[in-house]
Amino acid sequence: MSELTRFGISMDAGLLERFDALIASKHYQNRSEAIRDLVRDYLVEHEWETEDVETMGTITLVYNHHVRDLNSKLTDIQHASYEKIVSTMHVHINHHNCLEVIVVKGRAGEITRIADSLISAKGVMLGKLTMATTGSNL
Repeated sequence: MSELTRFGISMDAGLLERFDALIASKHYQNRSEAIRDLVRDYLVEHEWETEDVETMGTITLVYNHHVRDLNSKLTDIQHASYEKIVSTMHVHINHHNCLEVIVVKGRAGEITRIADSLISAKGVMLGKLTMATTGSNL
């Protein structure tokens, strides 16, 4: 484990009160744990701003599988980038709609372009790219 450094933070009392309520609802043991998680999250977000950084993430899609040629289009996009796709999970929500979660790994710019292609396909009702990290820089 690396050496811990203590430092102080100045914060508006109202903001601190709201922060304490939030971290209590999330079951953090103390402020330090919550602040460490916030810093890690911010660093991961910054990683994704650098297109050439090796990253991981998920692309979540909700779509109507009855839309003409949509299944084929989504499959074609994924096959064109098969080396970036680690795994997929397909769930039938109801008779018409499906949820698909695609785990991706690669350069941030490449992953973003794949997500944009999938999310913008006609018939996709909801799409979201969730950024993660390989953890090598944390």
